[in-house]
Amino acid sequence: MNVLILAGGQGTRFREETVIKPKPMIEINGVPMLLHIINHYNHYGFKKFTVLGGFKIDYIHDYFGTLFSRVEANTYKYNDSEVTILDTGLDTMTGGRIKKAIEIIDDEEFMLTYGDGISNVNLKTLYEFYKNNNFLGVVTAVRPPARFGRLKIENETVVEFGEKNQADEGWINGGFFVLNKDIKNYIDGESTIFEKEPLENLSNENRLGAFLHEGFWQCCDTIREKEILEEKIKLEGLDYENR
Repeated sequence: MNVLILAGGQGTRFREETVIKPKPMIEINGVPMLLHIINHYNHYGFKKFTVLGGFKIDYIHDYFGTLFSRVEANTYKYNDSEVTILDTGLDTMTGGRIKKAIEIIDDEEFMLTYGDGISNVNLKTLYEFYKNNNFLGVVTAVRPPARFGRLKIENETVVEFGEKNQADEGWINGGFFVLNKDIKNYIDGESTIFEKEPLENLSNENRLGAFLHEGFWQCCDTIREKEILEEKIKLEGLDYENR
């Protein structure tokens, strides 16, 4: 089964590093996020990857071309996996990138995730959830990291001060999708944002399932979030490695 990784955006919130490289190539403890994600899928037996590139795609080619052998024009051998780097355009939106990839892959169903989010979600259990239900797609739902302190105020006096509980924040889109190729019928073209009409319409039709993940998940949009990821991986690792 093919794993698609969105890696073509410009990473405007992380200019400190994306001025020279695409965001998925930002290193977490010396390893690009893109490879952390590929290693995660490798652990569960997924060996075929398509990186949906765009912004600074040459940086990805240069990195893979320097460290790994090339098996085709845009495909590289990484460990026992094949990684294809697909140019989906500089200004193409997420939906358009996905639709371009669907046109070249053979699988009727595929995995999809973002190139700037790292987790320890059990991908085997995720896929089993998809297979055991009649959804066109499944998204991994995660708790958002608490970014702000919580204040309880009475009569203009702070009577309680503390960290916001993640559970109070509900669920958000954590990536790590399983999708049927028919999702292409929900994507109009290059300007389609996948998280807008396609997923909204799928949800309205009750064809989008949610795989609830209470474990570790962290996106990487800022230097602080990069530091959180580095500390987590350095001190604890990602416990999927022990499963």
